[in-house]
Amino acid sequence: MELLHEITKNYNFETREILKRLIDAHKALAELKWVANTLPNKTILTNTLSLQEAKDSSAIENIVTTQDELYKSNVVSKQFASMAAKEVYSYAEALKLGYESVKKTGIITNNDILEIQGLIEQNNAGFRKLPGTELKNDKTGETVYTPPQNYNEIVSLMSDLETYINDNKNWMDPLINMAIMHHQFESIHPFYDGNGRTGRILNVLYIVKEGLLETPILYLSRYINQHKSEYYKLLQSVRDENGWERWIEFMLHAIEQTAKDTITIIENIKTTMLSHKQAIRSKLPKIYSQDLLNNIFRHPYTKIEFITRDLWCTRKTATKYLEALVGIGILVKYKVGRDSYYINKDLFELLQNVSK
Repeated sequence: MELLHEITKNYNFETREILKRLIDAHKALAELKWVANTLPNKTILTNTLSLQEAKDSSAIENIVTTQDELYKSNVVSKQFASMAAKEVYSYAEALKLGYESVKKTGIITNNDILEIQGLIEQNNAGFRKLPGTELKNDKTGETVYTPPQNYNEIVSLMSDLETYINDNKNWMDPLINMAIMHHQFESIHPFYDGNGRTGRILNVLYIVKEGLLETPILYLSRYINQHKSEYYKLLQSVRDENGWERWIEFMLHAIEQTAKDTITIIENIKTTMLSHKQAIRSKLPKIYSQDLLNNIFRHPYTKIEFITRDLWCTRKTATKYLEALVGIGILVKYKVGRDSYYINKDLFELLQNVSK
């Protein structure tokens, strides 16, 4: 495999079509960054959208779970409605860990990548040490690509990737870099499992690292899901015939379209929040607070324990608030075993429609 600096020297990434796509992608990202800052509490976005990203990214790996399973699971008590739901929550936890590390250090290291993959897979197997890994066609079983097999080669390639990610003197545009690095990571395929999900987390962490977004809210998994066959075809075309131009164009268009879709989601969340705010203020003025409003939008569901934690109130008071919100139709109560879940039905339906 070529090293990353060799790739950038040997191929032309400034074609007319790439530059056109690049302008459009940057414009959409800049607008997304601005729109995200108009929300009073950005943790609403990072919590809600990261769970959606985890669901969509896991679906690419055929780990399919429903919204209901996600919201019936309790990550705090480690109780999950299904194994798929558990894997989705592990992904969301890994994304959060990576984001906190990037914000703290301003770099992305191989230790970060190992931690992210370890959380996703719930093991510490590390980089592949044994040969035999092959990427096969799901339908025919035919081997379409054999990644590096030697452990020392994998470590060397990952060290090169780490250097390239954090090279502040790199002249290439960050979005082109992201597309190149994503291909390189997926081609190294450094882990036994979890390569795809780890690679998709690295995409958004790199965009945050480069300052193009302040929070990790650009998630390409849904776009990749919708164009899965083209995604894998273009990945392989680079390996087979150096088809970099079409690959870069695909990834830039994915960034542009995902940014636009995320802007729509944010605007819809803002509209729904305003509607709920007005309803609570007019019908339940004694219990209204911004903290309460934020809580019922932090995820599409809440629980008594979440209210007591966020509003510093007693369990009795939290129950009273939630039941009052059920009474005016903002929340819907579901009983699962001993637990009661209060679903923000408008936000739930909004996110359901996004996933279609």
